Amino acid sequence: MTTQRARVRKMFGSIARRYDLANHLLSCGIDFYWRRRAAEIVSGWRPHRITDLATGTGDLALALQKKLPDAEIVGVDFLSEMLDLAQRKGVRQVVLADAMNLPFDDASFDCVTIAFGLRNLENWGAALTEMSRALRTSGGLLVLEFSLPTTPILRAIYRFYLHRCLPLLGAFLTGKKTAYDYLGDSIEEFPSGGAMCELMAANGFTHTTFEPLTGGIVTIYTAQKS
Repeated sequence: MTTQRARVRKMFGSIARRYDLANHLLSCGIDFYWRRRAAEIVSGWRPHRITDLATGTGDLALALQKKLPDAEIVGVDFLSEMLDLAQRKGVRQVVLADAMNLPFDDASFDCVTIAFGLRNLENWGAALTEMSRALRTSGGLLVLEFSLPTTPILRAIYRFYLHRCLPLLGAFLTGKKTAYDYLGDSIEEFPSGGAMCELMAANGFTHTTFEPLTGGIVTIYTAQKS
């Protein structure tokens, strides 16, 4: 039986070389703003040591490096193809590892970030517990993730784009339609807003907040280790 981990590894490994191009074109470049906003929030916490999980090709890690040039930022991903691209783009420190089983001691970091990655992990609660373990007490968590708009008209338009248009455009750009069929389905299944805050609170975090961006197409969640 194929595991979620194996499915994600195969899917993202197959589109790694065209991953950035597809992301930027399919979001019309708005993804740069989403990551800048996430980096702004983290910079306000003034962390010294950060790990960016499911870092992929390193776009959030790079935004964090720009905002916090003196901080130690460790990009983590379980795909070597993605980490190779991240290093070529300028991510200074990377570790090949699974976000569900981090190779770090307890309380190793002041901040944990994850952008568009928590949704892909096989157990969201267990993943959050592992992030809490790696954080020092009162350390900050930031999750940037896709969500569904709450306004009914915008939600309907977005769902049409997500399930009808996006898979075809993604297939044209990467040759892998199944990856973008999966994207829409995974967004539908992932908890958002208050439900996501409740999930964080149940797995080691307090002071949970959420900030919808671009009409709720994505949401930034923040929390503090209990």
